[in-house]
Amino acid sequence: MTELTMQAWNWGTIPREVLREGVVRQMIYGERLMICRLTISAGTTVPPHRHSHEQFTIVERGRVRYVLGTDEKVFGPGDVILLPGGFWHGATMLEEEAVLVDIFSPIREDFLEPAR
Repeated sequence: MTELTMQAWNWGTIPREVLREGVVRQMIYGERLMICRLTISAGTTVPPHRHSHEQFTIVERGRVRYVLGTDEKVFGPGDVILLPGGFWHGATMLEEEAVLVDIFSPIREDFLEPAR
């Protein structure tokens, strides 16, 4: 039987990984859940894609235009989006730098590889 332990972090102490110009990611994960904090420059686009993971996105700062299936919608600070696994989505940061918090279940094993 595994011993249960609480863990705690502060984003200020989590390493920042540059994924590409204008996109910085911080990650924390457990056995079945992953949280990523992305700081993304204004005008940057995350191309539409899909993955099997269920995803919540919280817009912490900035305004973001999302492609959601065949629709588009703009979200801002305080908005929370639930993307079911397999759902087609992408995003474009609008006038200012955006900070997005993505929560995945199960964890994104592909994110554990170093960025190239």
